[in-house]
Amino acid sequence: MLRELAKCVREYKKESLLAPIWVSLETVIECVIPFILAMLVNHIKAQGSFRILLLYGIGLVVLASLSLTFGIKAGNACATASCGFARNVRRDLFHKIQDFSFENIDRFSSSSLVTRLTTDVTNVQNAYMMIVRIAIRCPLMLLFSFTMAFIMGGKMASIFLLMIPVLGIGLFWVIRKTMPLFKKVFHKYDALNNSIQENIKGIRVVKSFVREEYEKEKFGRAAEDVCQDFTKAEKILAINNPLMQFCLYTVMIFVLSFGSYVIITSRGLDLDVGQFSALLTYSFQILSSLMMLSMVFVMITLANESAHRIAEVLTTESTLHNPENPVYEVPDGSVDFDNVSFKYSASARKNALADINLHIASGETIGVIGGTGSSKSSLIQLISRLYDATEGIVRVGGRDVREYDIQSLRNQVAVVLQKNVLFSGSIKDNLRWGDLNATDEEMVAACKMAQADEFVSGFPQGYDSYIEQGGANVSGGQKQRLCIARALLKKPKILILDDSTSAVDTKTDALIRKAFAQFIPETTKIIIAQRIASVEEADRIIVMDGGQISAVGTHEQLLESSQIYREVYESQNKGGQTDEN
Repeated sequence: MLRELAKCVREYKKESLLAPIWVSLETVIECVIPFILAMLVNHIKAQGSFRILLLYGIGLVVLASLSLTFGIKAGNACATASCGFARNVRRDLFHKIQDFSFENIDRFSSSSLVTRLTTDVTNVQNAYMMIVRIAIRCPLMLLFSFTMAFIMGGKMASIFLLMIPVLGIGLFWVIRKTMPLFKKVFHKYDALNNSIQENIKGIRVVKSFVREEYEKEKFGRAAEDVCQDFTKAEKILAINNPLMQFCLYTVMIFVLSFGSYVIITSRGLDLDVGQFSALLTYSFQILSSLMMLSMVFVMITLANESAHRIAEVLTTESTLHNPENPVYEVPDGSVDFDNVSFKYSASARKNALADINLHIASGETIGVIGGTGSSKSSLIQLISRLYDATEGIVRVGGRDVREYDIQSLRNQVAVVLQKNVLFSGSIKDNLRWGDLNATDEEMVAACKMAQADEFVSGFPQGYDSYIEQGGANVSGGQKQRLCIARALLKKPKILILDDSTSAVDTKTDALIRKAFAQFIPETTKIIIAQRIASVEEADRIIVMDGGQISAVGTHEQLLESSQIYREVYESQNKGGQTDEN
């Protein structure tokens, strides 16, 4: 864990090293000042000359100024180091997540990854800030103050040694009790974030079904659960402060009482006023250092679980890897499945796909039909290598997909999902996800093919119109057509439409398919659909059932040979096909 996090310091090593140096110099001066003050008090008591008093005064001002200067430098270096460290941690986490396969993301969950990028990084940043400054300052202050206290107070300073076991036992008990609680509460944080994310993404559904009160209660329960665990942990941590105060006042009472007694009885021979004042100052320094040290322990205790969660992401390797000598060119759009089986995790009892044997020629148009849960989407995700087959081989262009450079493969396999995403920005910005260097003419041509140009041109600002986050200001059908246009700009060898015309009417759907046949005949087209009308003109249609291929053939052949296909066709034609707008 520490090794992984240490890598994130990088260009902030200088500040991370300077902060302890400035802190050390500040601490040394702060420990010297009481000693000088004690000498000044004794000089005043001895009725020394004004010149000597002036020199002491000038010396104290210089020391105080140096202490202030070093403190400011330490604060600046510490702030730069901790903020830069946090930035690098977030950057490394985000870059790591970008390389994750779907299997990795499924394992962590998106809400958990968001928590690790935000709350966990903030906790680690605060701990790092304390480590490079306070965690250095406190031990040094303790060491110097202890030394000076024994020099100035002799045996009386042994009271400080008696307090250390009390504080140590108290801190150990606090840390031991709170660590499991913090580990537990961060998992609940993930669940809380998941609830928020789910609610915001589905806010239209929540409002349309008038389920606001239910969602409020659901969120309230999750928030209360987090609150209770945090409250329990904070109650234990709260013991730390009273314990410190108890030790502080115990020492102060002892020093004041016993010190006064020694001064009076020995008439200043064993302990004079100057030494006594210095001893009081060192008492405050020692105990304040112990209190700050306890705060460091508390913060590190809190950040420890966050650090483990961050390191878990940083050390996780993607389940998908480029081969040693990858192939960068995809020859054509042919697709072959040879005895392919697939399951989403090694612990899954049942395969999502089983014994798939399928051969698609380059340029062929393939329709895929099947009920919900028949693994249609699982089938096409293996083509672009979003997942790897558990058994068997998937080939694109005659080569095993695992032989290709992943980026090169995915650039030649464009997938348009039913719930595809538009990003905040102009329509042009979104279309250029398909081709960063696409010209205006190419974007218009792609939109015409996807039947999107008409409604885009109708916007006041046309292709410069702004798209809200997630495409909230366009309809479902418009969003799907823009996503199809975006995929076409990639000029892929394989185009996969995963139920991506479900929100457009049958006339527009037919026009899109006609444009595909006319303008991209050499591109392999795989169309997953619920409507028979969307696939009946395909060269072949695949019928999926229970993760297996039930039948393959043309529309006419399947009407004769496949009961599943025939039942779907008859139900849609007898009942009348419903279009979603």
